[in-house]
Amino acid sequence: MIPPHGLPQRRPSAPQGRSSTPSRARSHSVAARATQGSLLTGDERARIKRIGEPIALLLGRLGLSPDALTIAGFGIVLVAAFTAAAGAWIATAAILILGTLFDGLDGTLARATGKTSDFGAFLDSTMDRAGEAVIYAGIAAGAAMNGTTELIGLATLALGAGSLVSYVRARGEGLGVCANNGIAQRGERAAILIVGLITGGAITATWLAGALLLISVLSAITVVQRIRFIRAALATAGSRA
Repeated sequence: MIPPHGLPQRRPSAPQGRSSTPSRARSHSVAARATQGSLLTGDERARIKRIGEPIALLLGRLGLSPDALTIAGFGIVLVAAFTAAAGAWIATAAILILGTLFDGLDGTLARATGKTSDFGAFLDSTMDRAGEAVIYAGIAAGAAMNGTTELIGLATLALGAGSLVSYVRARGEGLGVCANNGIAQRGERAAILIVGLITGGAITATWLAGALLLISVLSAITVVQRIRFIRAALATAGSRA
């Protein structure tokens, strides 16, 4: 599932499209298309962004800045983490759905109003990582309260694997390679988790355990995909030098 290498190019953004310029310019910079090897196509991602644009613009007219939307989005995830800690899986899923819909509005508003910035991209990425950490911590706490201790280890594993996906991308960007490809990007991981929370609450916790395990496995595959992409991109850049 390793896609062909793209042309030398820099994405203008961090995960939510908040930055208008790359933080580091390298002569051998190589970018991967955001949809390479992922479960969502480029057209599907574009349609999702178009749906959110009117909402983002409305919030902007109400006086909210892109950074304010970023922080508000993290606040929604934080509420979901508390409901997860209470063991309310279905309620957690409902709040996460709201958070997922809210996610990306900051980048949409920034692009529509010309307020993209490197700090906005940095803040957005930081809040994304913090959001993943608190939601998995909440699941682990809820599992301990419910007596489903196997979920504690699986939640920790899913968090670690997902964090490694982001780390590999960040290290690649430090080398001038934007490796945002892979089968389990953050949106896909969130979708799997939401389904697992709903089925885990409505049927049995085994479904949530399966979702956490699936996230871990797909994240590991994504890490390998990105490592291979970065290696090939650096080798290509070296041969052109």
